[in-house]
Amino acid sequence: MLILHAVTLFLAATLLLALEPMFARMVLPRLGGSPAVWNTAMVFYQAALLAGYGYAHALGRAPARVRPIHLVLLAGALVLLPLHIAASRVPPPGASPVSWLLLVMATTVGAPFILVATTGPLIQRWFAASGHAHARDPYFLYGASNLGSMIGLLAYPFVIEPFSTLSGQSRTWAAGYVALIALVAVCAWTSRRGDAPGPAAPADPPEPAPTRGRMLRWIALAFAPSALMLGVTTHLSMDIVAMPLLWVIPLAIYLLTFIVTFSRRSLVPMPVLTRLLCALVLGTMIITLGSATEPLPFIMGIHLATLFVAGLVCHGQLAADRPGVTHLTGFYLCLATGGALGGVFCALVAPLVFRSVAEYPIALVIACVLAPAADRDRPGTLLRDALTALVCTAVAGAAFFAVRAAGHPWARAEMLIFTSALCFPLYALRARPARVGLAVGGLILITPLATGSGGDTLHAERSFFGIHRVQIIHGAAGDMHRLVHGTTVHGLEWTDPARRGEPLGYYHRLGPAGEIFGDLGARARTIGVAGLGAGGLSAYARPGQDWTYFEIDPAVARIASDTAYFSYLTGAAAPTRIRLGDARLSIVADTTRFDLLTLDAYSSDAIPVHLLTREAFRVYLDRLAPHGVLALHLSNRYFDLEPVVARLAEDAGLACRVRLDPATSDAERALGRVGSCWAVVTRQTSDAAALDRDPRWRPPHRRRSAPLWTDDYSSLVSVLR
Repeated sequence: MLILHAVTLFLAATLLLALEPMFARMVLPRLGGSPAVWNTAMVFYQAALLAGYGYAHALGRAPARVRPIHLVLLAGALVLLPLHIAASRVPPPGASPVSWLLLVMATTVGAPFILVATTGPLIQRWFAASGHAHARDPYFLYGASNLGSMIGLLAYPFVIEPFSTLSGQSRTWAAGYVALIALVAVCAWTSRRGDAPGPAAPADPPEPAPTRGRMLRWIALAFAPSALMLGVTTHLSMDIVAMPLLWVIPLAIYLLTFIVTFSRRSLVPMPVLTRLLCALVLGTMIITLGSATEPLPFIMGIHLATLFVAGLVCHGQLAADRPGVTHLTGFYLCLATGGALGGVFCALVAPLVFRSVAEYPIALVIACVLAPAADRDRPGTLLRDALTALVCTAVAGAAFFAVRAAGHPWARAEMLIFTSALCFPLYALRARPARVGLAVGGLILITPLATGSGGDTLHAERSFFGIHRVQIIHGAAGDMHRLVHGTTVHGLEWTDPARRGEPLGYYHRLGPAGEIFGDLGARARTIGVAGLGAGGLSAYARPGQDWTYFEIDPAVARIASDTAYFSYLTGAAAPTRIRLGDARLSIVADTTRFDLLTLDAYSSDAIPVHLLTREAFRVYLDRLAPHGVLALHLSNRYFDLEPVVARLAEDAGLACRVRLDPATSDAERALGRVGSCWAVVTRQTSDAAALDRDPRWRPPHRRRSAPLWTDDYSSLVSVLR
């Protein structure tokens, strides 16, 4: 019986974690790669999980005779399987897709997701009525549920997606759902037998209902790790390294903390965890204030270890304070509420309120405030903790301001030394983690103002699509403005008025972009570019041409149009227009036939897959003039996209050439030149005959194992370098 319930929970959790990325991939070609769309989907999943837990709470308190109703609902959702989106369901043009997406998810995946989500708390509640020896404390089964979640999480990008199409994934998921119905039915039957009259067992005294304060604490303890997990993911991907599939690691650690804390035995005592949390939070302060990014394994290790220990502290308190089985479903409802609030805070509120990843230190502070005092003999209050932390922050901030007022700019090494020295007095507060967390949070939030550490940053703006910074770079050859999105450079320009307008970075005149826009661009009248950046390609514009940029992020359009930072657009020799929205959808809606269409959306390390599929290529060809040229910027640190383009060109019967401009020397980089890789695709070889004179343009490398990407199939793992 125990194995039966554990397997049921394991399967349900695996189905849930596999469903989330699978359905997001289904809707991706219709809505593009917008992070706002992904955030909306995640909020929906968390809300659906909360609804499922609420339904389980209501059903778990009902008499056993109503359990068949749940089985009928599970079976009724079969009419929606296999999951798919009808071809007629398309988002309204020119309007926000949020309401459309929520409606599609609610009517397509909502019912199966909610019903599968009920399995965790419901099966545990039924197991508690089964008469099994461990029925009085079924919470250890929560570990099996989270183990299934972790396997589903890791299996999708590495096992499921590389070897199956979306339609095949949907059919497999439907088969798993049918198996889950059968397992739930057996669990309902076995637990019903436990309800039957029999020898009376000694009954535990009735447990009083949890107080409102206790339930609010459960919600807070669930909120902090959820927000911290998302905050760590954003911080690592935006400020440290834009590594592909990075989001998998923090989420796996988050799930692991549930598995560890809800097991039968406590592996590490809570006082040890709280002291360790203080030490790790101080380490996080050092590398954050010092803007340290190397060595990468060590830096990432500190952040991920902090997430792991903070999760153990918060989830460990939840496990220790779990109620009896009478209030089991209500307990899980509070956990789901806290997790959903953490997601809303980081995914929806933070991008609108903060210019930096401020949600990360805020979540750290909340985790420390919720941590129990390591020394129970030294009582304290939150007010006393806040006052102590305020004094520590004020003293350190005064030192920062004093050095800045003396006219001395803070160097990175000086920040590392100073913050390391701060750790000694702060670690003395380790018996009260709240004081350490509040002090560290205050320092992280005020230091950029107090030290002027953002002196090289002229402008910072955050949107749903990321954090964009305009920086000034001082070099021996002159000063440049640089537009960066996280760790990816999206544009460079000289600040010297005499040199402004010269194409730099990936677009310098001696590189592939110079040849494409110099030779092929000379005879083009209409030019389209997917991906604006700083607008550097406009340096190649000629009188009489018509340029159209397709840009998804309004913040990028504002920055590129601001002459205080970049002058490419305003100084272009031809008029330019910017169409906001996902590039693929915008190109479909545009009626222009382009002589030269450029896809410059792959240079980021989180590539929009939907722009590089068979169906996407058909869209581009439909918008190309009869002798038009399709140019693709394929520079990427982690993905080898050349074989993908080769397969797409071969599949469509197109001619393709590739030029790899190797990494430039230090002297060339000082002149603003960056190595790049470009591909040119045409209907006939003669359409790009101007490139034949350069032997550096060659046929693309083909791999037999290279997949043909479609809207139904793609795999980032298959093209990892």
